[in-house]
Amino acid sequence: MKQDYYEVLGVSKNATPIDIKKGYRKMAIKYHPDKNPDDKAAEENFKKAAEAYEILSDENKKARYDQYGHAAFENGGQRGGGFGGGGMNMDDIFSQFGDIFGGGFGGGGFGGSSRGRARVKGSNLRIRVKLTLEEIANGVEKKVKVRRKVQAAGATFKTCSTCNGQGQVMRVTNTILGRMQTASTCPTCQGAGEILDKQPKGADSSGLEFKEETVSIKIPAGVTDGVQLKVNGKGNAAPGNNSMDGDLIVVIEEIKHETLKREGTNLHFDLYINLSEAVLGVSKNIDTVSGKVKIKIEEGTQSGKILRLRGKGLPSIDHYGNGDLLIHINVWTPQNLSKEQKEFFEKNIKDENFEPNPSKFDKSFFEKVKDMFS
Repeated sequence: MKQDYYEVLGVSKNATPIDIKKGYRKMAIKYHPDKNPDDKAAEENFKKAAEAYEILSDENKKARYDQYGHAAFENGGQRGGGFGGGGMNMDDIFSQFGDIFGGGFGGGGFGGSSRGRARVKGSNLRIRVKLTLEEIANGVEKKVKVRRKVQAAGATFKTCSTCNGQGQVMRVTNTILGRMQTASTCPTCQGAGEILDKQPKGADSSGLEFKEETVSIKIPAGVTDGVQLKVNGKGNAAPGNNSMDGDLIVVIEEIKHETLKREGTNLHFDLYINLSEAVLGVSKNIDTVSGKVKIKIEEGTQSGKILRLRGKGLPSIDHYGNGDLLIHINVWTPQNLSKEQKEFFEKNIKDENFEPNPSKFDKSFFEKVKDMFS
């Protein structure tokens, strides 16, 4: 069982954002790889602290964690399932939280560590993937073609002479308070610490070229329209040997179903029956995300009645079961009658069986609503 994120950072569940940041800073200093060289246990604790801070420092993620715990980020949450989860890696940590100490993360604070220079990350790519309700219900693996920048074969890099490979340049200015030293990103290498030495044919001035690649994306069941998933390292590359690739952001687009309407995890189906079917009862085949099912309409069914098929909706992305399929009964009133049909209804217009009985209908209606929310 994973350790509670609050326990990892040594803070209480009602900790403020400042408390959470202080807790992470304390744990990060304690387990920093530069202070604990070749210590796998310390490295794992360092990663745990970064993972906890990633969740608790984000207001939305923290709210989900407080409500659902670790289950909110497993197999389809914003972590897990191949979209940034499976344990954070060191590159992600130094890239995302490199300014937690107010300077180079692991740099000046640890005596000129080899991690003083932040790794340059390539830009992210964004694509849209269209899914049917059936694919959303079961989860699906999609293969998409992505045109991304990669380092060209034969490209070589050398240490930037402007910053001497540090990725930053120091400037000293005179102020009324005295001489002040500030650091800024190197304008020559853009923080990479390296510049292109050999430019292969077809490569740009950064040693990069476009390449089309097929990327496999595992999409968990229960995603919703507009949800964004992340595939690590499948965005554009950045120049230099000390760089890391950007990410591929996958935006889900839900294809409208012909007969089913979605409402969260519940599905709605409008079923039209004729007057004779409503009076005598009938069996009907209706659509679900897992194929057609047969349902029985009882005799005397009123228009507006709602039937519920439990568990025939969509799965929850947080693994809290399936929604329901709600079948809305609509009785179709005939508009063009033959002479015989019209005579039949005229004959029975005063018959007590044709008289509306709203008290009975209201009772069944409230029983139906009670059953829906039970």
